[in-house]
Amino acid sequence: MKVIPAVDILDGNVVTLVGGKPGTEKVSLPDPRQVALGWEEKGAPMIHLVDLNAAMDRGDNFEAIASILARVKVPIQIGGGIRTTEKAETLLNLGASRVVVGTRAVTDPDWLEELSLSNRHKIVLALDLRDGKVQVKGWKESSSRSVEEILERTEGLPLAAVLHTNINVEGKAAGIDGEQLAEFVAMCPHPVIASGGVTTMNDLIKLEEIGVGSAIVGLALYAGTITPEVWKVRE
Repeated sequence: MKVIPAVDILDGNVVTLVGGKPGTEKVSLPDPRQVALGWEEKGAPMIHLVDLNAAMDRGDNFEAIASILARVKVPIQIGGGIRTTEKAETLLNLGASRVVVGTRAVTDPDWLEELSLSNRHKIVLALDLRDGKVQVKGWKESSSRSVEEILERTEGLPLAAVLHTNINVEGKAAGIDGEQLAEFVAMCPHPVIASGGVTTMNDLIKLEEIGVGSAIVGLALYAGTITPEVWKVRE
């Protein structure tokens, strides 16, 4: 199990939000580069970086992201508002190991296919679910496409992984929804990264039992219910 710390940036600060809603911050820290470097120093094997402003069409945090890519040596996967090939490849050229695409990948499957074939094993498809429906545009709208339809369309594509976020439990520090996640893993033809609700070591154990190889952890790492010791004991 690879545990990946989340560094979500909103208006220049690292935040943790409940259900992705601005104004619900449980953590707000200045200097995203120092936060990312701190996780690297504590032994994180990878960092999950999200530009929440870009995801919500409220500007971006490009300078902060470029600064992190220039300094942090562990692999970084970046998401948030990546809706053009140019932006995806700009981030890869700056040093990102993977880019995470959601909204356009869901609404334009031909683009996802083209992007993944041009950047093999560097593209992560994000499927963010609320009440079983895929959300797009910063979790503000529901897609008309079903999870099954989207995943079937990705069969055979050289994706690095599919990132599954359960918005219903995101940021609540209340644990994962194991049943819902197990159903998703069973139908997904790619490695699954889990996000949302990961709160304790027991959650990580449940994820391993379900067959998930990686988990993105935000609030639990910042609040200390999962500690950096996780990277030592799980090497």
